[in-house]
Amino acid sequence: MTAGLWELVHEEREALAADLSGLSEEQWSTPSLCEGLTVREVLAHITAAASLNPVQWLAGVIRCRFDFDKQVAMRLAEHLGADGAETLDRFRRVITSRTKPPLPVVAMLGEVIVHGEDVRRPLGIRRDYPISTLTQLAEYYRSSDLVVPAKGRIGGLRLAANDGPFETGAGQPASGTTLALIMAMVGRTAYCDDLEGDGVAVLRSR
Repeated sequence: MTAGLWELVHEEREALAADLSGLSEEQWSTPSLCEGLTVREVLAHITAAASLNPVQWLAGVIRCRFDFDKQVAMRLAEHLGADGAETLDRFRRVITSRTKPPLPVVAMLGEVIVHGEDVRRPLGIRRDYPISTLTQLAEYYRSSDLVVPAKGRIGGLRLAANDGPFETGAGQPASGTTLALIMAMVGRTAYCDDLEGDGVAVLRSR
């Protein structure tokens, strides 16, 4: 199971690298959906996550005096590079990495898909993800608040995908593509525009 998830992580990293190849420096500076970060900074953040083992992660947390945001910024800076081309090159080096912080492998899949969308959408790039991959990720987020408060965000709502088998919860409905549901679950309000139902306003407010 874990080996299969790593294959999906590697596939998504490869696809993201391909989508971002050939960007101009102006495009690299585009604001992402990850608040306060540019496209280039988000990619460096993904690279950092694929480069940190649990010991390194803990050492960084201690160095930053348990300020997790400070650790994220520190690690991002380490992998940013001098320009967009170097940032992309550094990311390509970790495409097949299985190094990770103390998180489940499926969280690493979420890292590359969610942050991939954080940069793709502002750049006008669309990826047709395999529904089976998205469904696995949606199932993870519906029952987890480990990295982001996804489970708590969808309490009292009924989510249903219109392009795959994912559905969860009970209450006010929100429906749309599996990708849009995932991104709304992790707090990307831009994707609420792609959803329908009385529960959408609740999701947006959370």
